[in-house]
Amino acid sequence: MKPARFEYERPQDVPAALSLLKNEARILAGGQSLGPMLNLRIVQPPLVVDVRSIPELRGFSEDPETVTLGACTTHAAIEDGRVPDPSRGLMRHVASNIAYRAVRNRGTIGGSLAHADPAADWPSALALLGGVAIIQNPEGKREIALERFVTGLFSTALADDDLLVALRLNKLSEKARWGYWKFCRKAGEFPQAIAGALHDPERGVTRAVIGALRGAPHVIADARHCDPAAEAARLCADPYERQLHAVALRRALAQAHLA
Repeated sequence: MKPARFEYERPQDVPAALSLLKNEARILAGGQSLGPMLNLRIVQPPLVVDVRSIPELRGFSEDPETVTLGACTTHAAIEDGRVPDPSRGLMRHVASNIAYRAVRNRGTIGGSLAHADPAADWPSALALLGGVAIIQNPEGKREIALERFVTGLFSTALADDDLLVALRLNKLSEKARWGYWKFCRKAGEFPQAIAGALHDPERGVTRAVIGALRGAPHVIADARHCDPAAEAARLCADPYERQLHAVALRRALAQAHLA
């Protein structure tokens, strides 16, 4: 199939983009999710706003405590180390295992997060790492914690006139350890289960996450004594799904030396 007719705009700065976000316009970042949805006519927006050429959304900055990544930072840029990595390798690991290289060359971290597919990697990985999403609308900027950004199945905290402009992530300390595990039927496919674990003693963080659920990722604030089977049982009714998520979490905890 081919998409229904739509108008196309490519603004050069954030204010110009915000002025276009009305009447059910859709934002195009990497296009790896929106493109197929347009072709299948799952969405039929009157206007597509392409934000890929906005410099602010493609840049990054760094200070002693945090790294800020523009929302249009590609998976490949993270994989290749072309932007600072606050996670001591976790983000590069996650990025390198998203789909295929052709997808990673175009797909963006902000686009994936805003799309909020439960089986995507970034909603779970970013909820595990913590930090904030920086959102802008005509009224100004605001911040929301990454673990609260995804609110449900393909649902986020973004309003219709909001634009996700950047992610600010806390730097992990040298003693931090992490684990990340996912089950896919074959390489490159969306996973059936995702789990991550993080222990950063210098920052007092011992967190875990279960993803690829039928809604928002489930964050375990204190993973020191969590029971993977019990956590999975609270989230999944199907025995097969429970087992996948329990095993994924157990392996992530073991990688982070928390099990």
